[in-house]
Amino acid sequence: MALIELDLTARPDQTPTAPPPAYRYRLAGLILAVVLVCALGGAAPGGSTLWRYLGAVPPPGGAETQSRLVGDRIYTISGSGGERVTTAFALEPKPHELWTVRYPGRVIGPDDVGFGGVDARQSGGTVLLSDGPATTVVDAATGRIRWQSEVAITPLPGGHVGIAQNQVFRDGTLYDQDSGDPGLLYFSSTGQPHVEPPVRTEVRGIDLVSGDTRWTTALPGSVNVLTSGADLIVVASDRLERIDGGTGAIRRQITLPKIGADRPVGGELVEGMVLIYYGQSGSADLDVVYAPDTFARLWQRATPEVLLDPPVCGKVLCSGPRAALDVLDPATGRTRWRAPATADLDLVGGYVIESHANALAPIRLADPVTGAVRVDLAGWNAEITGATGSPIMLRKALSAGRSAFGVVLADRDKVQVLGASAGPVSECSSNHAYVLCRGNDGLEIWAYRP
Repeated sequence: MALIELDLTARPDQTPTAPPPAYRYRLAGLILAVVLVCALGGAAPGGSTLWRYLGAVPPPGGAETQSRLVGDRIYTISGSGGERVTTAFALEPKPHELWTVRYPGRVIGPDDVGFGGVDARQSGGTVLLSDGPATTVVDAATGRIRWQSEVAITPLPGGHVGIAQNQVFRDGTLYDQDSGDPGLLYFSSTGQPHVEPPVRTEVRGIDLVSGDTRWTTALPGSVNVLTSGADLIVVASDRLERIDGGTGAIRRQITLPKIGADRPVGGELVEGMVLIYYGQSGSADLDVVYAPDTFARLWQRATPEVLLDPPVCGKVLCSGPRAALDVLDPATGRTRWRAPATADLDLVGGYVIESHANALAPIRLADPVTGAVRVDLAGWNAEITGATGSPIMLRKALSAGRSAFGVVLADRDKVQVLGASAGPVSECSSNHAYVLCRGNDGLEIWAYRP
């Protein structure tokens, strides 16, 4: 929930004494060739075409280290204090280093609140290296620094434009952390706390290659900026706007009225629908859902108050406490099915994945509409974190610390076993074609083909 205030063969038995003419082999040879192709194809699940070890790269050293699998590359991020070091590795035909770049790390001032971690995201010909909200944009081919930003940059599809937002506060509203005074705090894009909400929020479209601003729009107060394809959906305290991410042109705008004493306090996209939270003083007590294209108001529903052990639903629209957790139809608000009381939910690969609460071990894959079991995940210890839109990758423990890997494709409703690691692994991630794990030899990489 995002609130405006607080601002994933057999041989023949006999051999002829003289070779027969070659033409007598033709039909039999063709039949044998077909049989061999079919046999080898049927044996493919255990073969190297499905699961192929590529090699390993050195893990990042030092404090605050991370690694990211992005497309057909690995980015390792290390360093502490005032400097970060990122190294890019290509994965094919075997892992090899492309470039290394050094850039300033984020230094948190006495009045700043640290939030966000380090990350690497590739967009077109650029790579966005994040350290908290600060972003360094480098050339994807060479690692050369192109430009830097103090605030977070969200790249849009196409790899040309990124979105930045900056809150503007009234002078004298910076919160004195030494005072310990109670009350709501409002955070800037760089992490500075203020005792009053921002006067306005500036949203900018930025050229990812040059860092030049393409367009700017300003809205009063604080806003939530949501990405919907190449467009932005902006939720403000008094309006809902759809903006062309490339030009900044307003495609659609409606007023968000008060409902009783409640006003919009945040919003997000849930299963394609625009969900607006209504409430007062930072708490939400009413959900209102709008169509993403027309902004037609579809339904509203009171938000149940759950004080202890709130459920975790991820991208699934749900309502209620764990003991009575309903999965809702995002278009109508009606209850589709009731979720198990002991499970956390998320939406991935066309399924609702149910995991043991607070344990991350997957239980099953359910149909999003009916809740019926489509894939039983018994025996698979852990879901692997994957990139958005990638197949569901699973892992389970074998002897001597080794792991087996399986994948679930959205149209097959089964776990397809891929292969196993040669030694112990941990901290695995995956995307559409590769699996990355931390192992004895460093960061180990496999290619897979479902």
